[in-house]
Amino acid sequence: MFGFLQHVHPVFLALLATLFTWAMTAAGAGLVFMHREINQRLLDGLLGFAAGVMIAASFWSLLAPGIEMAEALGHTPWLTAAVGFMAGGVFMRLIDRILPHLHPGLAMSQREGIKTSWQRSTLLVLAITLHNIPEGLAVGVAFGAVAADLPSASIGGAMALAIGIGLQNFPEGTAVSMPLRREGLSRRKSFFLGQASGLVEPIAGVLGALFVLKMQPILPYALCFAAGAMIFVVVEELIPESQRNTKHIDLVTMATLSGFATMMILDVALG
Repeated sequence: MFGFLQHVHPVFLALLATLFTWAMTAAGAGLVFMHREINQRLLDGLLGFAAGVMIAASFWSLLAPGIEMAEALGHTPWLTAAVGFMAGGVFMRLIDRILPHLHPGLAMSQREGIKTSWQRSTLLVLAITLHNIPEGLAVGVAFGAVAADLPSASIGGAMALAIGIGLQNFPEGTAVSMPLRREGLSRRKSFFLGQASGLVEPIAGVLGALFVLKMQPILPYALCFAAGAMIFVVVEELIPESQRNTKHIDLVTMATLSGFATMMILDVALG
């Protein structure tokens, strides 16, 4: 289906794919031009959907191919997967401890990372930016893996991952721009800061693709690393944020299952 893309450089494909995921973040942030508020029930459901997409992508698009590649390269598959996965989680934990950020809906006293005098709006943007680092990295590594010419890596699978990440970026853009608007920022500035949180994805995507192209023997570790980083974001941030209102837990649970199923279908159908 995607044979014509086989001749396009994987780094360029990674750039195009992550520009798409950034555009979806911008589209979500663009809702601020139409509404000052968004229904909290709807936003919680969208965040739950995003969590499901990321969980499914972590396995179907990253862990499973990484394990297959490890076996093809003569590694010990379970060890490679465990080391890479945990390394991704530890990496995100370190960034979480260092990078100043504040999750939407929380007071300034609950900000995380090193102490700083940065404004609340900046900290809110950095919280979503933190989400987007592993997402861009995952897409870049997936496209870089195609160049390794291993059976478990395909253009279709990498595109499925990019589409899934793009879908779940929409509510993340909204989750930044709407709180900023409520705090008195203009629509234009709220949108600008909301979409800016996704700009890290093209950067991380290109770096991820370049890295695995230069160091193909560690490709299985890189895929599992990206999976661990994404699961960290889901468990540490997306799920708690989506379930902060206990009245919406059932809705969020079903939305998470729907997100998982959507990503699974995309990966199986395209990959």
